[in-house]
Amino acid sequence: MSTIFSKIVSGEITSHKIHEDDKHLAFLDVFPLRKGHVLVIPKNEVDYIFDMEDKDLGEMMVFAKTVAKKIKGACPCTKIGVAAVGLEVAHAHIHLIPINSVSDMNFQQEKLSLTSNELEDIASRIRAIQV
Repeated sequence: MSTIFSKIVSGEITSHKIHEDDKHLAFLDVFPLRKGHVLVIPKNEVDYIFDMEDKDLGEMMVFAKTVAKKIKGACPCTKIGVAAVGLEVAHAHIHLIPINSVSDMNFQQEKLSLTSNELEDIASRIRAIQV
């Protein structure tokens, strides 16, 4: 099985990378709910987040914490919301979304339509934040 996220990890599909280590990758969602909406994934393909080994899940959340701090520094918001939906891609992932209210995380609302240049500008601003 090779998901779209595995193809992003391998470089077959380009993405707007935010942060990376040997086990995890964070990149902008190309269909974001808000500017700065980031996906965090394990590089190792696992279908369901709660099928991950405890140690791996914990490490991914610590990685996500760093990414969330970078997003909050670059995207004005009250908090960074976290969601693990897991239905749209069979590869464990979490959404990190800059929010000012609970409704900012309504996945049924219309997604933003941003150009590649707009996405890269957002990614550059997030990458520039030191935590």
